[in-house]
Amino acid sequence: MEDSNLLLIYLGILLTLLSAAAFFVVRQVIKTRRIESTLGRLQSRLTKEKGTAQEYYELGSLLLDKKLYTQSALYLQQAIRQLDDDDTENAAVVYNALGYAYFAQDQYDLAIRNYKEALKISPEYVTALNNLGHSYERKQLMPQALENYQAALTLEPKNTTARRRFDSLKKRMAPAEKP
Repeated sequence: MEDSNLLLIYLGILLTLLSAAAFFVVRQVIKTRRIESTLGRLQSRLTKEKGTAQEYYELGSLLLDKKLYTQSALYLQQAIRQLDDDDTENAAVVYNALGYAYFAQDQYDLAIRNYKEALKISPEYVTALNNLGHSYERKQLMPQALENYQAALTLEPKNTTARRRFDSLKKRMAPAEKP
């Protein structure tokens, strides 16, 4: 009797774990199918006709998520060309995404140029400041990197990314300053 109760408990736990795993797998499959259908729809539409800045940005962002950086950069450039003059908030986001596409391809100068453009449009854009700092860091331009992380921390003192990168750089530069 005791063994059968223990077996039922184990079976119940196993079924619960399998149900949870199945739920997460099905959820991920649905999410992936939705992304793939959006990607296919946008690609076919934008190859046939001219789209809006929002459509180009959306397609560029989806390609960034799929780590197709070169293709993403092309669509993000199209998004920038389609932007209206009064659409400054979205322009900063698009320039930041384009900077990230270049950064991921190790094209740090182009990334820096686009991050600066985003900051010219929206000077308090903390994500662009973090990204610009990271680009400077990759180019071994530590004073500029520190300056950007500090600016991000000034605007958003609880920014964990900027705090972590700033503290790490400070520690690495400290021995060089002592002699």
